[in-house]
Amino acid sequence: MMSFLDIARNRYSCRNYDTKPVEEEKLSLVLEAGRVAPSAVNFQPWYFYVINKADDLSKLHQVYHRDWFRAAPCVIVICGDHSLAWKRKSDGKDHCDIDAAITTDHMTLQATELGLATCWICNFDPVLTSQLLGLPDHMEPMVLLPLGYPLDTVNAERHGEKRKPLAEIVSYGIN
Repeated sequence: MMSFLDIARNRYSCRNYDTKPVEEEKLSLVLEAGRVAPSAVNFQPWYFYVINKADDLSKLHQVYHRDWFRAAPCVIVICGDHSLAWKRKSDGKDHCDIDAAITTDHMTLQATELGLATCWICNFDPVLTSQLLGLPDHMEPMVLLPLGYPLDTVNAERHGEKRKPLAEIVSYGIN
């Protein structure tokens, strides 16, 4: 079994999917990981649309035009419900984006543990996505998360070269 750090190191943005369907049991575990994620004041301002039927996937492909995206057998659309999100009193900051990011990350890490791959997609057409899903104004599609079996591999040790060292991103105490 992989440690948490091994899971985090093995997670990557996959852009090469097998078209093999994701088993319902594994999909349920990925969704459950998202469900149990923490959120500001535990308001859980998210909703997940699972798109895994051929006709629905074909429609969703209109919102993000990349060939590799078309191979993923499942896409989870993570939406944020701004009417439910906690707003900080001092400045009104809406934490919906943060909460959506946390739940998405939980799902990506669970998928990795299960031998599945994902890719955060934020560069898509949110207006068309909202129309396709019939979202009310207070709901925002935030992330497209393709989910499937990868056809490629990743070097888990790549972080030594592709990430800043701790010395550049950590300070202790108040300066």
